[in-house]
Amino acid sequence: MRKVSRTLLVALLLVLVVVLGACSKKSGNIKVGVVNNPPSESGYREANVKDMEKVFSAENGYELKTFYSLKNDEQLQAAQGFITEGVDYLLISAAETTGWDEVLKKAKEAGIKVYLFDRMIDVSDSLYEAAVVSDMAKEGETAVNWLLAQNLPEYNVIHIQGAMGSDAQIGRTGALDAQFASGKMNKVIQQTATWDEAEAKKIVESVINSGDKFNVIYAENDGMAKGAVAALDEAGITHGTKGDVIVMGFDCNKWALRELLAGAWNYDGQCSPFQAKIISDLIKSGSTPSSKKIINEEKGFDAKELTQADIDTYGLGE
Repeated sequence: MRKVSRTLLVALLLVLVVVLGACSKKSGNIKVGVVNNPPSESGYREANVKDMEKVFSAENGYELKTFYSLKNDEQLQAAQGFITEGVDYLLISAAETTGWDEVLKKAKEAGIKVYLFDRMIDVSDSLYEAAVVSDMAKEGETAVNWLLAQNLPEYNVIHIQGAMGSDAQIGRTGALDAQFASGKMNKVIQQTATWDEAEAKKIVESVINSGDKFNVIYAENDGMAKGAVAALDEAGITHGTKGDVIVMGFDCNKWALRELLAGAWNYDGQCSPFQAKIISDLIKSGSTPSSKKIINEEKGFDAKELTQADIDTYGLGE
C-alpha cells in the first residue's frame, strides 16, 4: 500500500507540475521591460508611451514593466534592473546615444532580446534584434530644405535644440549646422531647452532683449516652438505666414498643426511615435527582419498647403 501511495503521490505531483506549467504558459505573459523618456517630455512622447502601454498589455499576452527618465544614467540603471529581473525582451528609447554597450552585452549574455525604438544608439547592431526608428537626420534635412526653398533675403536663425546627445537632437541639428558652416544661414543663438517649453521661451526672450535681429525660429519639437511663440507674442513680434518670423517645429501634435492651419506657424516636421505594434509583431512571429533598421515614413508640413484632413490623419493627441 505504501508503494502504491508513493507512486500515486508522485504521479499526482507530476500532473500538478504539468497543469501548473500549462497554466503558466497560458497566463504567463511575455515579460517586457521598456526604458523610455517620460510622457511629460512632449505630446509626441505621451502618444508613444500610451501606444507602448496599449500594445504591450496583459490582454495582448504581455507583462509590462516600464521606466521613464530623461537622464541616461538613470535609464542605464533601470535597464540593468530589468536584466536582473529576467525580462524576456528589453525595449529602449535612449536619452543619449552613448554608454549602452555594457548593458546590452549583459542582456545578450542573459538571453534577453533587445529592440530599440524611436532612437538609435551607438552600439554594434549585433547587440539588438532590430531598431524601429525615425530617420532623424532626414527629418532635419527635409525641414532645412523647406526653409531654403522660402528664398529669404537672409536667414538669421534662433536654433532651439532638444536634449543634447539624443538621436532626435543630433539628427535635427545636423542639417542646420551644415547651413551655418556654409555661411548660407546665420546662427543668432544655438541653445538647448531640453524639450522644455518654458526654457525655450527664456531663450527667445534673451535674444529679443539683446536686440539681435532674427527672422527664423527652428525649434526641435512643438513644445519648444510654442514657448518661442509665447515670447514673440509678449514682445509684439509677428510670426507665421503673414508675419516677420518663420516658426518651425517637429512632432505634428494636433494643436501644433492647428497653429499651422491658422497661419501662426510655418512648418512642422512629422515624427511618428507608433513603433510598438511593429515590435510586437516581430516578437509574436519570432521572425527576423530583413534589415536591422526599420524606418517610419514621415512628412514635413507647410502651413500654406496643410489641410484639416492632414491634421485628422497625421496629428497626435487631441
